[in-house]
Amino acid sequence: MMAQYHALKAEAPDCLLFYRMGDFFELFFEDAKSAAACLDIALTARGEHDGERVPMCGVPVHAADAYLAKLIRGGFRVAIADQVESPAEAKARGGSKALVARAIVRVVTAGTLTEDVLLDAKASNWLVAVVAVGETVGLAAADVSTGAFELCEVSGAQLEAEIARYSPSEVICAPAEAGALAAKAPASAGAQIVPREQRDFDSAKGEAKLKALHDVATLDGFGAFTRAELAAAGGLLSYLDHAGKGTLPFLAPPVRRTTAEHMAIDAATRESLELTQAAGGGRKGSLLDTIDRTVTGAGARMLASDLSAPLTDRAMIDARLDLVAHWAGDGIGREELRATLRAIPDVARALARLSAGRGSPRDLGCLRDGLARAWELRERLDQPHVPPLLRALLPALAGHGALIDKLTRALVAEPPVDAANGGYIAHGYDAALDDLRDAGGMGRREIAALETAFRDRTGIASLKIRHNGVLGYHVEVPARAADPLMDAASGFTHRQTLAGVVRFNAPELHEVAMRVTQAGSHALAAEAAHFEELTALALASARTISATAAALARLDVASANAQAAVECDWCRPHLVDHPCFEVAGGRHPVVEAAVAKSGARFVANDCALDASDRLWLVTGPNMGGKSTFLRQNALIAVMAQAGCFVPAKRAMLGLVDRLFSRVGASDNLARGRSTFMVEMVETAAILAQATERSFVILDEVGRGTSTYDGLAIAWAVVEAVHEVNRCRCLFATHYHELTRLAEKLPALSLHHVRAREYKGDLVLLHELAQGPADRSYGIAVARLAGMSPAVLARAKSVLAKLEAGRAATGGLAAGLDDLPLFSALVEEAKVDPLREALDAIHPDALSPREALEALYRLKGVGEE
Repeated sequence: MMAQYHALKAEAPDCLLFYRMGDFFELFFEDAKSAAACLDIALTARGEHDGERVPMCGVPVHAADAYLAKLIRGGFRVAIADQVESPAEAKARGGSKALVARAIVRVVTAGTLTEDVLLDAKASNWLVAVVAVGETVGLAAADVSTGAFELCEVSGAQLEAEIARYSPSEVICAPAEAGALAAKAPASAGAQIVPREQRDFDSAKGEAKLKALHDVATLDGFGAFTRAELAAAGGLLSYLDHAGKGTLPFLAPPVRRTTAEHMAIDAATRESLELTQAAGGGRKGSLLDTIDRTVTGAGARMLASDLSAPLTDRAMIDARLDLVAHWAGDGIGREELRATLRAIPDVARALARLSAGRGSPRDLGCLRDGLARAWELRERLDQPHVPPLLRALLPALAGHGALIDKLTRALVAEPPVDAANGGYIAHGYDAALDDLRDAGGMGRREIAALETAFRDRTGIASLKIRHNGVLGYHVEVPARAADPLMDAASGFTHRQTLAGVVRFNAPELHEVAMRVTQAGSHALAAEAAHFEELTALALASARTISATAAALARLDVASANAQAAVECDWCRPHLVDHPCFEVAGGRHPVVEAAVAKSGARFVANDCALDASDRLWLVTGPNMGGKSTFLRQNALIAVMAQAGCFVPAKRAMLGLVDRLFSRVGASDNLARGRSTFMVEMVETAAILAQATERSFVILDEVGRGTSTYDGLAIAWAVVEAVHEVNRCRCLFATHYHELTRLAEKLPALSLHHVRAREYKGDLVLLHELAQGPADRSYGIAVARLAGMSPAVLARAKSVLAKLEAGRAATGGLAAGLDDLPLFSALVEEAKVDPLREALDAIHPDALSPREALEALYRLKGVGEE
């Protein structure tokens, strides 16, 4: 057995090996130590190997999925070594001591999961393959749990943003690229990076694999793919073939994406804006969590995809918005649609499990019910005047009539998850199967009659006929009543004695039991054959079923967005091609939802950027709402181009090609970057990539270093954004000196968030107003934060001295003439006490004696 184990382990050295032994998956040696620590289960030892006890642990086969989920979340990959023959077949092959043959039937990895228990129903699970070909990078992405498959080609500078868009569970690449990828977004996002051999990433092999997968002679019908894209596809398909041990999952025909199709959003901006994940991790508190009103898992996944990749094609965006407007204006129809969708199972994931060979009768039932309800929706929604996008979706909801009919006739109303025990083929579908079931049922009735007859014959009222996997059907009596049956003349044959019972065989029982067992096994075989036939029939229509699932998801997203728009009083954005950004009464959807729970009201603000006023410099106190204002406008841009209504009274937006957010920063010590370094890297990326069609929000640039350096950097960044990038930009700062730039930059205007002090307390109004803030109210904010009175008093004293120093010195003479804090400190450090004493003397008013005393005093001051 150990020799067999080591041979299998050699096939998957980078995986934990689940080695099937009876009803358990066992792990040995280092695998056992790692798994026991991750799963918090007992680590034991058994036997010896090379003179040492063998560490081992195990998990029950019937509960393996729960343990697999923990291991995958822990960053492990697991190879499943299952028995590929029965003990009886092994005995027939090699005698009574023959070892049951085992083989690795599957490699379970983070990016190849299909089981519901291992997946989040509301989140896609992307597997991404990356390969550099010349100056470009090929990227292939597949969600094995739904069959989605995309290819694209990007530059090296665009790669990180594209990977961040998918937020993959697993990234595969050539060994030479693994190190560079580990330093980029996937590592910080928690993706597992798996190096694969360079020969897997071959464009010719990739093209051949794609043709074979979709059974076509040419890929022209799918699109014109580049060498880099085909190489990435080859690497991805090779990995899926390796993980499935020769069984490829269903993948839809590849869709070619380009970076110009969607708004480019880099990883730092996604994290800053919390589009699909909150800052603390998880979905709760993100934009997605706040606006999601979908009623299906597929709809939730599609909404997340929409927000991750907002469109840049105005016609496509307007088509989505038309559909949202349609359902927003039809409350009754919207509720009817959502009620129907709520009852539809996850068709895409059921299809994926069936195609991967891990499906169940329940998955066939999901296809039957989902496709039938889609047909009903098609009949109900096919009205004369409907939006163009709905009209385009309707054909995908129809069809599949023969498959629906077949599955309806073949399956019971509620098919089981486990096919092993049968019972999922409906009565009346197969007459021969019904006969076998009747024979089994009749035999069971005969067994019940035999039990009564045996009791009457023996006089043992507690006699029972039992069944187990070892003895089959047998007679069981309490030990105290067993003696009469031990006599050969009784007609019973002793089989087994246990602590409290004794078990026997009887010729009459054996004959009936044989009929029941044979009928049952033949019935199970017949049902298994039907399951294979029905699965093959479903997979023959996999492509059109996938299209139906996508159409249902789009209907869910549109009706959910309409529901959110009605509930939250959102408006339809008007999109234009020229670069403007005009929002009346804009709100932050996440903050507004949080504020509403406390019974308070969110303060809305306007924003109006255009070619002549494209850069707003926003000042004001901390906690005044500057960051909220910046973020809410960025989120409005995302929501609008994703096809959602937006939290505002009115909105006219020019299309955004790239979105950048540098609001707050944290250090990344693992990559050797301080907070300020992270800030500078992000700011540099913005200045290098933003175009006139981009939208940028910047908050507190330069605050992580000295005042002189920080102000100089912020000054230069504002000038660069205005003169070079020329993009729409909201720039929040505490450097009031920057307000002087309004005199020399014509497209820059000054704004501030309002605040007032009332009876010593700071009142934050969260309203935006024209002009610069009068001051930062830092000490008042410190009081709100709970700073001690002694510290606050000292701060006021120091502030008074600094402001007095500024007034006395007039500030710096060189250009930047308003550095209130540090200029005052410098001037205060330059005060000469001897000069101050001289200035206090008035010689004409002194007598000779007073003059002599003054001289002595000056001498003392000088000595000090």
